Amino acid sequence: MPKYTYSAIDITNKKVNGEIDARDDDDIRRLLRAQNLVPIKYEVKEDKTTRFRLKAKDVGEFSRQLASMLGSGITIVRAMEILKERDFHPKVLLIYDRLHKDVQMGYTLSEAMRLQGRAFPELFINMYASGEASGQLENVAAKMAVHYEKDHKLNAKAKSAMTYPMVLLVTTIIVVFLLFIFILPTFFEMFEDDNIQMPTVTQIMLNISLFMQSYWYLVVIGILILIFIWQSALQVPNVRYQFDRMKLKIRAIAGLLRTIYTARFARTLSSLYSSGIPMIRALEITGTIVNNKYIEDQFPDVITNVRNGDPLSASVGKVDGFDKKLATTILIGEESGRLDSMLESTADAFDYEAEIALDKLVQLIQPVMILIMAFVIGSIMLSVMLPMMSIYENFQG
Repeated sequence: MPKYTYSAIDITNKKVNGEIDARDDDDIRRLLRAQNLVPIKYEVKEDKTTRFRLKAKDVGEFSRQLASMLGSGITIVRAMEILKERDFHPKVLLIYDRLHKDVQMGYTLSEAMRLQGRAFPELFINMYASGEASGQLENVAAKMAVHYEKDHKLNAKAKSAMTYPMVLLVTTIIVVFLLFIFILPTFFEMFEDDNIQMPTVTQIMLNISLFMQSYWYLVVIGILILIFIWQSALQVPNVRYQFDRMKLKIRAIAGLLRTIYTARFARTLSSLYSSGIPMIRALEITGTIVNNKYIEDQFPDVITNVRNGDPLSASVGKVDGFDKKLATTILIGEESGRLDSMLESTADAFDYEAEIALDKLVQLIQPVMILIMAFVIGSIMLSVMLPMMSIYENFQG
C-alpha cells in the first residue's frame, strides 16, 4: 500500500502535516475525514522507485512482453511475477516488484502503474486504463510496445547523430587545454629570451596560456558553473518557453524539430483516439508529451476551439511548431471518417522524414565542427610560427 504525504486542517482550523498509508485518493480522503481532518493537499511520497522514470526502451520492452504473455493466456498477476524475475536494471526490478505486489492486492494494472509515481508515462497509464475498461488490454499493450519502440528508435538515432560532433568538441577542448598548459609555455619562454617582438595573435595566446597555467582550476569550475546555471535556467518555465521557441526559429534545425514534434503528436493522438479515449482528453494528454514548452502552451487554445465545435484540422493548423502537412492530413481523415488510421500513417511518414533529416543534419554538423577545430588549432599554430619566422629572419640577417 502506498504512503501519502498530506497537508490538512483540523477542527481548530490548525494546519496539520503528516504521512498516511492509503489505497488511493478516495481512501486517503476517507481516512483523513475519520480523523476530523479536511485535506488541503496530498500526494504519493516519493522514494527510490517513484523518483525513477522508465526509459522509452524499458516501457516498450515491458509492454511487448506483457502483450505476448497475455496473448498466451497468462494472467496479469502471473505476468508481473515473471517480469520481476527477469534480469533487469535493479531500479526497474524494484518497480516491477511493486507492480506485482499492488496487482496482488487487487489494484488494476493501470492503478498499480500510477502508484509508482513518475515511473510510467501518463500516456502509457491512460492507454492501459482504456484497455482494461474495453477488455482490449492485450491489443493496447501491443500498440504501446510499437509506440514506445518507435519513440526509442528515433531518440537513439538522434543521440547517435550527435555522438560524432560531441566527440570532436570534447577532443578539441582537451587538446587546446593541454596545448595552453604544457606545450605553448615552452615556446613562449624561448621567444621571451630572444627578445622577439611578438605579433598580436601570439600575445593573446600567451596571455591565455599564462592565465590557464595559474588558474586552470577556475576555468574548470567556471565551465561546471555555466553548465549548472544553464540546466537550472531551463527549469524556469518562461526560460524554457523562450528556449523552445527559439529552437523552432533556427533554420538549420527547425525543419527537423518540426518533423519530430509532428510525428510524436500524430502517433500519440492516433493511439489514444483509436483506443476510445475522448478527443478532448486525448489532446490534453498529447499536449504534454510533445516535449516542447512553446508548443505545449498553445494546446489550451486548441482544446478550447475543439470543445467549441471547431474542426480538429483547423485548430491544430494554428499551432506554431507542427508541419503544415499535418492539418491537411487530419482534414482528410475527418472527411473520410478514418482519422485514427490517417494519423498513424502520417506518424510513420514523419518518422521516416525525421530519420532523413537527422542524416542531413549530421552531414552538415561534421564539416562545421571540423572547421571550428581547424580554426582553433590553426590559430594556436600561427601564434607559434610567426615568432619563429621572425627568429629565422633575424638569424639570417
